[in-house]
Amino acid sequence: MEIRDITPDDLDDVLDLRKRAFGPISAADAEWWRQAVTPVLGQRRYVGVFDGTRLVASARLRRFIQWWHGRPQPMSGIAGVAVSPEERGRGVGTLLMRAVVERARELGDAVSVLYPATTPIYRSVGYEHAGAKHTVTLPAEALRRIRPSGQVKLRRMGPGDAAEVVSVLHRAHAAARSSGPVSWDEDTWKLWLGREDDFLYLADDGYVVYRWKDANIEVDSLVAASAETAGALWSLVGTASSVARDVIAPVAPDDPVLWLLRHREKEQVTQVRWMFRVLDVAAAVERRGYPAPLTRDAVVTVDDPLTGGGTWRLEFGAGSAAATPVQEPGVTLSVNGFSALYAGIPTATLRMSGLMSGDDRYDEVLDTAFAAKPYMLEYF
Repeated sequence: MEIRDITPDDLDDVLDLRKRAFGPISAADAEWWRQAVTPVLGQRRYVGVFDGTRLVASARLRRFIQWWHGRPQPMSGIAGVAVSPEERGRGVGTLLMRAVVERARELGDAVSVLYPATTPIYRSVGYEHAGAKHTVTLPAEALRRIRPSGQVKLRRMGPGDAAEVVSVLHRAHAAARSSGPVSWDEDTWKLWLGREDDFLYLADDGYVVYRWKDANIEVDSLVAASAETAGALWSLVGTASSVARDVIAPVAPDDPVLWLLRHREKEQVTQVRWMFRVLDVAAAVERRGYPAPLTRDAVVTVDDPLTGGGTWRLEFGAGSAAATPVQEPGVTLSVNGFSALYAGIPTATLRMSGLMSGDDRYDEVLDTAFAAKPYMLEYF
């Protein structure tokens, strides 16, 4: 078996793998996928496992920006992981994922996310459960009754607004000190904003993408940096209440829309879990945001069979952190455990689940530094 980059000549074989792994793909979706994939093949972000000339497995490393405590950093979103049915159970998937981790590090990404179809294979290469995509079903009429507290100018948007959408996301997630949400790159946004059946509206500090789904409204994403814009966008979606009964939307765990509703009793919420991996401890620590008042330090040892791991002193201050290699005892975590800690899983949970051990004097510092309610609005 050999690891090689996917080329344009391999795309038919990749599509065949995807059909065998995930089911039929419509001609329109296959063409859209080709448009999205072809321009990035030269970026070494599509990896294949080949048995001679035969493609037996593939995975894509999607280029994202992800926010952690309001600070953005590059992230590899692993998608389209597919293994040929006749090769399953022979270690091909593990071989592929080890190559994916190595490639993500080579590309300079310090963190990575994936939505798992199964857990064991991803845990075996260092990914751990961290956050979720939370989808809530709300009455359209309840959203229609939301009234913004000021005048908000909304306009329709399209592919030419991709850069502005990215700018809005940076401002909104920084202001909210968000943890977990991502942004596509501008080229991908241009594709998304060109879909004919979507309704797209942009404000100075927010946007919404939604569509009809059967007799309901499905929100693809809604982001706002002010109460006025949040009210205006949710109310806009609710104007379909004369026809649509419900609005199905991805939201943050404590999304403001849940407090804008006049009545709130029972909510139907579904979660699609995602897994997270720290690829480079020092770089990931230094690229993350933290509570500004925290001025403490902690010593952590991270065991990472794929990258070697090590021991670092983490020094927190002024909303940032530095990681310095040291040789002294402290907290010990597997890379799975440190990845979960980074995403806000409490130290008590990590100790009870066997992902963390050693000196507990740093537990409160680590809980305070990495506290988060990670979520995503997108599925990939």
